[in-house]
Amino acid sequence: MAGNFHFELVSPERLLVSEEVAAVRVPGSEGEFEVLEGHAPFLSTLRPGILRVRGGADGEREIFVRGGFADTGPNGLTVLAEEAIPVKEIDREEIERQIADAQDDVNDAKDEATRDEAERHLEHLRDVQRALGH
Repeated sequence: MAGNFHFELVSPERLLVSEEVAAVRVPGSEGEFEVLEGHAPFLSTLRPGILRVRGGADGEREIFVRGGFADTGPNGLTVLAEEAIPVKEIDREEIERQIADAQDDVNDAKDEATRDEAERHLEHLRDVQRALGH
């Protein structure tokens, strides 16, 4: 049976996790992979998706991550995410409402710069929705 290893999840806003865990399933850009104790050194970029953590203080939990890097090595796993939100904090109905509003913003944009910004925001919201299985 595998033991625990150190896992850190960092976003620009805060350090979300820093503890010993049993396993972490990571949404890598080339596909999901799971890290256990003693995992070979490995570096991957992240795609928008759900990071699943087993063990640690909160038991099992899921965290939406968008963009960034995952680095495994002798000191454990470090994930540097552009964005990280615990799934339990995401209101699915609110995401759907925000997508509708963002689509309206794209349709109503008066110039290309405004449209580009609205499209980036809309794609971000759709990333969250896809990761949640909608």
